[in-house]
Amino acid sequence: MKNGVIYVATGPDYRALAEASARSLRAVEPDLPIDLFTESPEAAEAGLFDAVHRIVDPHPRSKLDCMARTRFDRTLFLDADTLVLTPLGDLFEVLDRFELALAHDVRRATALIRESAGGPTPYAFPQLNSGVVLYRRSPRMLAFLAEWARRFTVAGGSRDQPVLKAMLWESDLRFWVLPPEFNLRRMPMLDAWEPGDVLPTILHSHRLMDHLRGDGARITDPVALVEAERQALKAEWEAVGGRDPDPFRRFRKG
Repeated sequence: MKNGVIYVATGPDYRALAEASARSLRAVEPDLPIDLFTESPEAAEAGLFDAVHRIVDPHPRSKLDCMARTRFDRTLFLDADTLVLTPLGDLFEVLDRFELALAHDVRRATALIRESAGGPTPYAFPQLNSGVVLYRRSPRMLAFLAEWARRFTVAGGSRDQPVLKAMLWESDLRFWVLPPEFNLRRMPMLDAWEPGDVLPTILHSHRLMDHLRGDGARITDPVALVEAERQALKAEWEAVGGRDPDPFRRFRKG
């Protein structure tokens, strides 16, 4: 099968998030096949997914095992904490020229996102966010996914992106960096963009999981999500002493 989307979600809470994301995708892409990988296929929302695959040995990074099990020639993997706003358009055509496509992560000035599981890399080669991954099912890409899973296990960490960063730096795999509207981590960017700048497509926010940490009611509406992100941004600046009105001095304080 040519194009499709997969989710990997273990446990009822993350499965519910994946189902909400899949419903948002189904609303704008009704004919695009959507698969779910989960440890309890019988618990998945009936009729929402085209196929539900069982995860036999679930762990916090089961996605690294499941991505290679895709039945699609060209796959879009989405984390559970996403919402799809608009049709994906010609996104899959990126894979006519590249085997992999992801977007840059945020917080690129922090040690967390500058971390690499290999040697150091330039600041201009940051981690790529692994919550939205577009990839081709080719022998080369499947081998890359298998090595990513292997090296993550050997590294023994909790985050897969430092391993991915090191592998991409070392590899000659052809990959593309997606523009931020396909993995929008900073909703307040919507307030800065001009009318012709972008077409926001995929929202990706940890605010969609705040209720799992006991921080307020569950957010399911994109407008409410944007407002929650605005409040989170305000709190971030307050935590470092306030937002300097000088936009250049503001970022030099740290």
